[in-house]
Amino acid sequence: MFGTHYFYLFILAVMVMGCAQNHEQSPQDPPNIIFILTDDQRWDALGFAGNDLIHTPEMDRLAEQGIYFSNAMVSTPICAASRATILTGLYERSHRYDFHNIAIKDEFMERSYPMELRKDGYFTGFFGKLGVQYEMADSLFDVFESYDRNNSFKDYRGYNYKTLEGDTVHLTRYTGQKALDFIDQAIENQPFSLNLSFSAPHAHDGATEQYFWQKDFDDLLDAAEIPNPELGESFWFDRLPKEVREGFNRIRWQWRFDTPEKYQHSVKGYYRMIAGIDREIGLIRKKLNEKGIDQNTIIILMGDNGYFLGERQLAGKWLMYDHGVRVPLIIYDPRRPGSRRTNQMAMNVDIPVTILDLAGGEIPGSWQGKSLVPLLGSHNHKLERDTAFIEHLWEFEHIPPSEGLRTRDWKYFRYRNDLTMEELYDLKNDPMETRNLALEEQHLDRLQQFRMTMNKMASKYGPSVGDHPTALEVQFLSREGVDGNNKKEDLEFSWKLPESIKAQTAYQVLVAENREKLEHNVGDVWNSGEQKSNQSVSRPYLGDGLISGKVYFWKVRIWDEYHRLGNFSQIQGFETP
Repeated sequence: MFGTHYFYLFILAVMVMGCAQNHEQSPQDPPNIIFILTDDQRWDALGFAGNDLIHTPEMDRLAEQGIYFSNAMVSTPICAASRATILTGLYERSHRYDFHNIAIKDEFMERSYPMELRKDGYFTGFFGKLGVQYEMADSLFDVFESYDRNNSFKDYRGYNYKTLEGDTVHLTRYTGQKALDFIDQAIENQPFSLNLSFSAPHAHDGATEQYFWQKDFDDLLDAAEIPNPELGESFWFDRLPKEVREGFNRIRWQWRFDTPEKYQHSVKGYYRMIAGIDREIGLIRKKLNEKGIDQNTIIILMGDNGYFLGERQLAGKWLMYDHGVRVPLIIYDPRRPGSRRTNQMAMNVDIPVTILDLAGGEIPGSWQGKSLVPLLGSHNHKLERDTAFIEHLWEFEHIPPSEGLRTRDWKYFRYRNDLTMEELYDLKNDPMETRNLALEEQHLDRLQQFRMTMNKMASKYGPSVGDHPTALEVQFLSREGVDGNNKKEDLEFSWKLPESIKAQTAYQVLVAENREKLEHNVGDVWNSGEQKSNQSVSRPYLGDGLISGKVYFWKVRIWDEYHRLGNFSQIQGFETP
């Protein structure tokens, strides 16, 4: 009897163990997912990345317990387009959203990852900087509060205007508390998706001090001397294109880094603001543990774009150099314990695919990223991405638009308004991107291959072939000169809108002396720039005088009803009378 009793206990134990093993191997309850996005945090602003100055113990702990992507990038190094990509799963060339847009298109947001999660039964929340204009933004989440730095204040109040229990607090603390409240109020037995978009460590542009951190971090790095930035000498600035030297990257360097005192203040402030976010992550993880849901809550951390901290005597992002495009990316999934580090090229366009995959949802066929979930459980999985597509398409006079490609060992990019301005780097032997091999004849074959791949990928993610103005016409009008005797020829351009465009909000015309210049987007005779107009007929030529009996070439592109910039038309030649 005694033996039989223990025999049944043994059988019961085996059954329980078997059930436990089967439970581990089978799909668990849908996980909670917390996605944390920081503003302007570059890839090495993290202790785990080898930065001995920064204080990020909680971010480092996530990296130690999860998977750290040492080669993560954004497809567009600017907050608006990058955040639109994260929401929609589309490259900028597809969603065409930037700071000049009236709004992002409904059709993209209707298939955004928060909308898909709600379809799958998730309770969703968002707090912080959404970063895109969308009239129905509050419909994306069950609980929604969008806010950013308050530019009405040109001092510390830009970061300190929100209140908790009657006291004004820093935006980082406010967002952290909103996260804690959301977790407390989460519906039992319903998975949640919490999305936190911190404004830090973005500088407060309108203020003289630029960086405002929580007073608790005043002592952090107080006695430290921040080393000078790499490539911080004038030599590296002087090698940059004129458009970059005279643009926002330089202007903001003058705001933040152009004296030793400013440099020390700004870099320390930048690090202190990241430390503030780190503390909130610790509080969030503590709350998850108290609620008993920490083992089924995934945490994803990413930066929205990279950042120059004085390298090449620049500030900001926007450019195709690694300082602009590389960001931290960590995925901590407690259901898949164990630290991992991978150098595979993960991107912001992968985030919505990954989130929906983790939730067990059906991934929309229109999304353009790849799921990172297979990497969480396998050391051998390959993303099948040998080339990363990066771009910054915003047509703004202070930031030259550019586009590029990055492989494991190489980087190629060019400036869109003059395609002859190209840069090519051997990242394996020149990780700081100091020697432009596009200028060296022995690399011409590689350069040509990158050009072909760039054109192919631009076509893949860009508007369709027919999505540009057509039916181009040129008309000459004679009118009397001032003295009533001499005649002067007036030149007017007309075109037809593509069928996919409902309305034109602006246009740009380029006129050149030869076809080759226009193929490189160089209007050496006339570049109209962005002309605000809904008219596409009889648009006047406003350039310098043309030579009689000479052949010129022109092309045009337009901004649509959302103020999204389209592709150039085909090139057309015309001869002056």
